[in-house]
Amino acid sequence: MIVALIAACEIGFWVLLAAGLACRYLLRMPRTGLALLLCEPLLEVVLLVVTALDLKNGAEPNWTHGLAALYIGYTVGHGHRTVKWLDGHAAHRLAGAPRPAGPPRYGMARARHETKVWLGTLTGAAVATVLLQLAIWYVGDPGRVTSLEAWRFTAWRIAGIHGLVALAYWIWPKKAPAGGSGSRPAEVEERARR
Repeated sequence: MIVALIAACEIGFWVLLAAGLACRYLLRMPRTGLALLLCEPLLEVVLLVVTALDLKNGAEPNWTHGLAALYIGYTVGHGHRTVKWLDGHAAHRLAGAPRPAGPPRYGMARARHETKVWLGTLTGAAVATVLLQLAIWYVGDPGRVTSLEAWRFTAWRIAGIHGLVALAYWIWPKKAPAGGSGSRPAEVEERARR
């Protein structure tokens, strides 16, 4: 049941996002669009409540409960950035706004960008860990919570691997091609992309 609910929340996320952006830019109803976009976090609240009720009703804690915690953590860590990115592109395509700037491609600017993205993953791991710990305390039986404990390790392993990728951009910054478009100043490159 939890896996189906996670899938429903993911589908609901994209449906609410599409409806919110359509209302904002196609139907010219910005308040309605904003209201739909603000409903996005309610999906995670529903998932959290149903997961807690499932555990309260005596369900054996398993991988589905851990996956639900990771999903909520990911949404908290990366949901805002995803919505903002899509909103910028929808405004450009549907409302004539300027094209949103993409992430930096080279050098220390790219390293800083990758670190910001990693901080979202770190936030997600922290949220997932808190939710998993609350579930472990809620169940209260050390023999039944080993799968939840394993998901805490999974959350931090993901954050650690992503952190190593972000660190690699600091140690080995990506260099612009010699004489190519990457060697131009940033504003000239941005104008060329438009």
